[in-house]
Amino acid sequence: MSKQTFLQGTIILILAGMITRFLGFINRLVIARVMGEEGVGLYMMALPTFFLVMTLTQLGLPVAISKRIAEADAQNDRAKIKRILVVSIIITGISSIFFTIVMILAAPFIATTLLTDDRTLYPILAISPIIPIVAISSVLRGYFQGKQNMKPQSYSQVIEQIVRISCVAFFVYLLLPYGIEFAAAGAMFSVILGEFASLLYMIYQFKSKKTIRIRHRFFSYLKSSKQTVKELFSIALPSTGSRLISSFSYFLEPIIVANSLAIAGISSSLATKQYGELTGFVLPLLFLPTFITQSLSIALVPNISEADAKKNNTLIHYRIHQSIRISFASGAIATVVLSIFAVPILSFMYGTANASTILIFMAPFYILLYIQSPLQATLQALDYAKPAMWNSLIGAAVKFVVLFILASNESFGIMGVAIAMSVGVILITLLHLATLRKEINFFIPFKDIVKMIALILSTWGIGKFIYNYYIQYDPNIILFGVSIILLLIIYIFLLFILKFITREELEQIPFLQKWFTK
Repeated sequence: MSKQTFLQGTIILILAGMITRFLGFINRLVIARVMGEEGVGLYMMALPTFFLVMTLTQLGLPVAISKRIAEADAQNDRAKIKRILVVSIIITGISSIFFTIVMILAAPFIATTLLTDDRTLYPILAISPIIPIVAISSVLRGYFQGKQNMKPQSYSQVIEQIVRISCVAFFVYLLLPYGIEFAAAGAMFSVILGEFASLLYMIYQFKSKKTIRIRHRFFSYLKSSKQTVKELFSIALPSTGSRLISSFSYFLEPIIVANSLAIAGISSSLATKQYGELTGFVLPLLFLPTFITQSLSIALVPNISEADAKKNNTLIHYRIHQSIRISFASGAIATVVLSIFAVPILSFMYGTANASTILIFMAPFYILLYIQSPLQATLQALDYAKPAMWNSLIGAAVKFVVLFILASNESFGIMGVAIAMSVGVILITLLHLATLRKEINFFIPFKDIVKMIALILSTWGIGKFIYNYYIQYDPNIILFGVSIILLLIIYIFLLFILKFITREELEQIPFLQKWFTK
């Protein structure tokens, strides 16, 4: 089985993330164009329930599997790797069946009472069969991550999106005549088909490249896995805490939003539409660069775990600096583009610029989101998942307090939700940084902070200059594309000038290795 270096694995994941994000946007465009804001709102209101149940099902095992398999692989302990897989499959298999049944039984209560819109019942029921599929897939992904082979999960992500986008238009159009709620259910069903195709590919890769026979002496390995269970859950339970807080926060969010906006005098239909614009139009754009930060996070866990086992503190600090630098570089350009070109982006993509004010407001604050994920992965890899959990809890609590106070005020409305989300992102990121400073004396050098400020301000100035010329002419998609490409080219030069990308890192990119060795 091929093993990649930290940057090679990250680059593979980033390339796959770029493709899947692009395909994912096409998927969202189809949903938005066909179902409209209200249909997107129903779709997005049902998703938090699914994510909450998935967090409960997985129990934080994917991160734990990745870390423990990386350690066992370094010691060439194949028996331990098999025990990890056996235990993980049993736990996630049982929990996924249990929570699927719970989700189906609780769906009417969640839709009618909590989400205050009984039309969300059908999307919730439609997505419930996916839980066992994703649960088993997460075990296999954790295995490949621990082996530091990022190709199988990268390819599976692309396959999942291709199948989903191939099916979504068909099922949405097929069920739309029966009502928006059935169309949203059809969109959910296409997600299931995509995940199932992804799982089949992961199983194929595991069988074709495995050096471990899972079914051979399966129950004997299970009986001797008591210590393995303890080792897994020493990481999994604190990690679950952070994910559970995030998922529970995501689950509560539409409930609190719906009730807060109702207090402010906004109708259920309008609240669903506004929430759909925020979560279906604005947030996907803000989360666009996170495929890079998530790729870094996935690759960081086994890499930092290995460095920590070897007591290589210098490498640990270098990897954290490196991940922050790359994450900020990926997020800065997104922040500038989304802030300056908000109206044309929303207009070209969704046919409406209603949410442009919210996007312009949130974009500058969400630059901190892009470094949050690598920081959390670092804390988990260093066995500081418990402090990370408390950071997430504090951030979520403050967010909901601000959300309720502002969103229930008719002067703020949906903008109060945007402010609360931004406050949560800022607070959690700063708390993660404070925890790393306390535990391992890590801090971002003042020189790097100055470079970050210089990068964002210079890019902003250039972007504003380009935008002023853009609006002087008849806006069209071609002129918009040329403007973005020009800004991106200039931005890449700034990255080299300010040394956000180094020669050493470029040399690790496969298709550039030969060029640098000449």
